Amino acid sequence: MNWFRVRTPGKPFRVPASPLNRPPVNVSAEFPESFEHPLLPHDVWMRQALAEAQAAFEEGEVPVGAVVVFEGRVIAAAHNQRETLNDPTAHAEMIAITQAAEALQSWRLLDCALYVTLEPCPMCAGAIVQARIPTVIYGTTDPKGGACHTLYQITSDPRLNHQSAVLGGVLKEECREILQAFFAHQRAQGKK
Repeated sequence: MNWFRVRTPGKPFRVPASPLNRPPVNVSAEFPESFEHPLLPHDVWMRQALAEAQAAFEEGEVPVGAVVVFEGRVIAAAHNQRETLNDPTAHAEMIAITQAAEALQSWRLLDCALYVTLEPCPMCAGAIVQARIPTVIYGTTDPKGGACHTLYQITSDPRLNHQSAVLGGVLKEECREILQAFFAHQRAQGKK
């Protein structure tokens, strides 16, 4: 089960002991049916990010969605709006980070998790570091612009003043499929 990668500065990712006092297990192990999958909560939040991506698709935007979760609830949800706003910085992550900062009345998003359907680009990864977001979960990698694992590792660069734990590959097939469908549709219409 090697469908995601984790990058946590200085230590490997391990599932904490369960309420049943089970010892920690490596997330790459196969789980018995009775064991609650450690990524289950991530699937729930990523599906909300996918709903935002679908909204972007319907608006003719590149279908990337993001949500910010704080204390078990979504405090920000956004999708790409570059075309709508004529703003090159209107990525889903940037908008969601701004919404979350407004909701918490703080630019420091210390106890938040960002869920995004596509691996953040360098601009968004920089904003993640600046906002002090400790956890980033993304769906599919971005081979042309990914800045968490693929091309760069901005969110885990020890030279910066803050690092984030990053988990990639959550619902990666669904996240990749919506992007592929969008670009196939664009090509069929002779756009982009």
